[in-house]
Amino acid sequence: MVTVNVSGTARFCGGKKKETGLAASHALSMLLTGTGAGADFTGWIRYPENYSNEEVRRIKTAAGKIQSESDVLVVLGIGGSFLGAKAAIDLLKSPEYNLFKKHTPDVFFAGNGTSGAQIERIIQLIGDRDFSVCVISKSGSTAETAAAFRVFSNLLEQRYGAQSANRIYAVTDAEKGYLRAAVRENGWESFIIPGNIGGRYSVLTPVGLLPMAAAGIDIEAVLHGARDEMDSLLDSNGGDASIYAMTRQALYRSGKKIEILSSFEPAFRYMAEWWKQLFGESEGKNQQGIFPASANLTADLHSLGQWIQDGERNIFETMLLFTEDSDLVVPETSLLEDGIDWLGGKSYAQFRDAVFEGAKKAHMAGGVPMISIQANTICEETFGALIYFFLLSCGISGYISGVNPFDQPGVEEYKRNMKAILL
Repeated sequence: MVTVNVSGTARFCGGKKKETGLAASHALSMLLTGTGAGADFTGWIRYPENYSNEEVRRIKTAAGKIQSESDVLVVLGIGGSFLGAKAAIDLLKSPEYNLFKKHTPDVFFAGNGTSGAQIERIIQLIGDRDFSVCVISKSGSTAETAAAFRVFSNLLEQRYGAQSANRIYAVTDAEKGYLRAAVRENGWESFIIPGNIGGRYSVLTPVGLLPMAAAGIDIEAVLHGARDEMDSLLDSNGGDASIYAMTRQALYRSGKKIEILSSFEPAFRYMAEWWKQLFGESEGKNQQGIFPASANLTADLHSLGQWIQDGERNIFETMLLFTEDSDLVVPETSLLEDGIDWLGGKSYAQFRDAVFEGAKKAHMAGGVPMISIQANTICEETFGALIYFFLLSCGISGYISGVNPFDQPGVEEYKRNMKAILL
């Protein structure tokens, strides 16, 4: 369901593509045989075919309970503990797409920052409505999430008393950590983050699946899409995921240090945020790594477009296009004399494709290598396929660059400093 076109990079890679192509094959082999750095955290590779049907059943049952009892679900988590679910809900259940057919709770995300104003706004939005809380943390000791959990668990207790425990759902480690201990003590319903899958690789586990299911997303379709993509990629020696990984690394070795992921769907915004964490946290090590950035087209063509076209030539662009779009047509009219009568009678799909081709041609002429990624219509299967495609691409790309794509030692430094300041 996901295809890559790298023809727009050929003249920019020099002789680097051959060497990264050989490295990509070796990287995939290390992933599949568990011989690379961080191999203990590669459980995501086969997860779409190895997930527990019983766990999925429990997730769907819990989601049904949340939907029947609550008008609001507050999801607490940071980084990989919220970005994937947020990406899915924004893309598949965006409010403007579901305004008049919504029978699921409003889902608010907190515990991903230090803004007290954000927390207060969510409390105001809850108002007198019934709500539940899903707290997601492997250790239970992430400060931003723990602070928000104190706020919302306290609010639950004030409102529901002893029954508040029935409205808390924890997603955490199977055996260890502060949150697992709290689950044992309080009897909260809980779901397991597999020990061999790190946070940013965990979208297809209960980390992402429980909030998705509560929002009305068909999680079995998500997993089905991921499994189909997995079969396709692994049966073709990495397929387009390897092509994407080796091309971006060839561009990096040719001096292109920044990748801009752009899409024509406003609802894709948090998918790009998840992508930025996935690649940034996986590859940004040892004073190296491609810097992941994103743009929302076409709006950002009228803001960042000038810089992309004429700024420093250390960037490359990856444009993602959903091939199936609305058949909405721009009406012809005699009421306006604005010089764009040529748009009348054209579909929005034609409009978008013209912008896509026009921007691609202009940016390449301006010295920007272009990768294009195409996926089918926006749906659960496509979302699952995109998630798996980027996961595998990231693992391959990280190994090509010579780093461990499954740890994040730099993230811990600010936590140590913060704790020392507050103690």
